[in-house]
Amino acid sequence: MRKVTFGGANSLDNYLARPDHAVDWLMWGDEAAAVMADYWKTIDTILMGRKTYEVALRSGHGGAYPCVTTFVFSRTLPAGSHGGATIISEEAVDFVRTLKGQNGKDICLMGGGELARPLFDAGLIDEIGFNIHPVLLGSGIPLFHTMNRQIDLEPRDRKVFKNGCVLVTYCVKH
Repeated sequence: MRKVTFGGANSLDNYLARPDHAVDWLMWGDEAAAVMADYWKTIDTILMGRKTYEVALRSGHGGAYPCVTTFVFSRTLPAGSHGGATIISEEAVDFVRTLKGQNGKDICLMGGGELARPLFDAGLIDEIGFNIHPVLLGSGIPLFHTMNRQIDLEPRDRKVFKNGCVLVTYCVKH
């Protein structure tokens, strides 16, 4: 079965972005780039919510990634293909459960704590990995939202980068 990983970059106080979605505080470096280059080889599918998708579109990224199938979950965008991504209007839990059972590489859940919440509750996320930046934003877009149950984790790996960021990876105990 394919593995679903929820990950990204966050502040030490667990925000993905400022209230206006700005990520000007991110400290990109060669070490993070090398980790991501290795990670991209393990996935062939990206899942994201509408808000994350719209941020990607505004950043000039286009919302889709080469050689990777991108699904965007939205109740407001019209279903179908849009900018290289496929808009999914059905509930994420059933869709992701089916996707995990199909052949392929692993699946990346990008950003989107709102999308992660029902997937955590359904036991569909297998691993989390975050590049924690040494900054306290004080407010912004939260990494995690209120969940219906406790999620137990098992530490898998950690790396401290020269710029002070700490990459942590945990397996989700099912």
